[in-house]
Amino acid sequence: MLTFQQAIDEAQQYNKRHALLGNGFSISCRPDIFVYGRLFERANFRGLSPSAKLAFEALATQDFEKVISVLRDTSVVLSAYKGVKGGLIKQLQEDADGLREVLVQAIASSHPDWPGDISDSEYANCRVFLSNFNNVYTLNYDLLLYWSVMHDADGKKIKSDDGFRTPEDDFDSEYVVWEPGTSRNQNIWYLHGALHVFDAGIEIQKYTWINTGKRVIEQVRNALEMNLFPLFVAEGTSREKLDRIMHSEYLAKGKRSFSNIQGALFIHGHSLAPNDDHFLKVIEKGKIKHIYVGLFGDEHSDGNKAIKSRALTMTHNRAQSKPLRVTFYDSDSARVWN
Repeated sequence: MLTFQQAIDEAQQYNKRHALLGNGFSISCRPDIFVYGRLFERANFRGLSPSAKLAFEALATQDFEKVISVLRDTSVVLSAYKGVKGGLIKQLQEDADGLREVLVQAIASSHPDWPGDISDSEYANCRVFLSNFNNVYTLNYDLLLYWSVMHDADGKKIKSDDGFRTPEDDFDSEYVVWEPGTSRNQNIWYLHGALHVFDAGIEIQKYTWINTGKRVIEQVRNALEMNLFPLFVAEGTSREKLDRIMHSEYLAKGKRSFSNIQGALFIHGHSLAPNDDHFLKVIEKGKIKHIYVGLFGDEHSDGNKAIKSRALTMTHNRAQSKPLRVTFYDSDSARVWN
């Protein structure tokens, strides 16, 4: 394998270099907090009625927003029917509120409270890593990427634009907004959404640390109390994730941007697992000429063998008229955080 620096040096032959970040990007920062696994798997349903968890099975989903919305809507509809016991309606409402708090606690247990939990030196190293790329795409919905590009204690600016702008009619707002027309120079893309991004119906809002001073968990809880859910893709399968993406203008535009990049793509901290096939297939069909895939630990471990196999499959599935090269590098040598 190459070292990360050797891979970057080799990739200088391409006009554009991009990054696709996976869970390993966050885990390498705080392995005791960030772990693999979906929010549903980390959620603690104790204290709720057994039916609250069974509702996920009935709807064949692991999406908290979908289940909470169905419970609320059902309670409203049943209240219009005579003969329906008030106890059932009350239980539906209590389960909806309870699941909202379960979601908050699941997020809280797997994320640092505030930007100061990460040291200046860790931010500085991460910014050096990010400065190698023209565009950064992340499949994570945590805030580490956002905190890193915003942290400028080292006095060094890096080019970063996530497409959000201050509302024209509300300069004192606690949030900034995203609109398709303001994202022409966007180079930071949350392909699966993020915890600080909310779909407010008429606009996509991003709550900012600078404007609010509130910790991430407080922002999420306050938004949920206003029936605003974080815009992030928590579904389990690739098909479910793609369906959620294509029903959001914000997420769909990120996918379109990713499909149009050219040059070299560094895939860092990602296992190339089947549940993200909706983006791996974009690479297969896209315009990227060379992918550099990070491997962590023993190159010959079963996990890394699986990554290699999937990466080589991408090259085989690419049309011969526009071949795709693949090179592997030692992801630990990138020293993203230290």
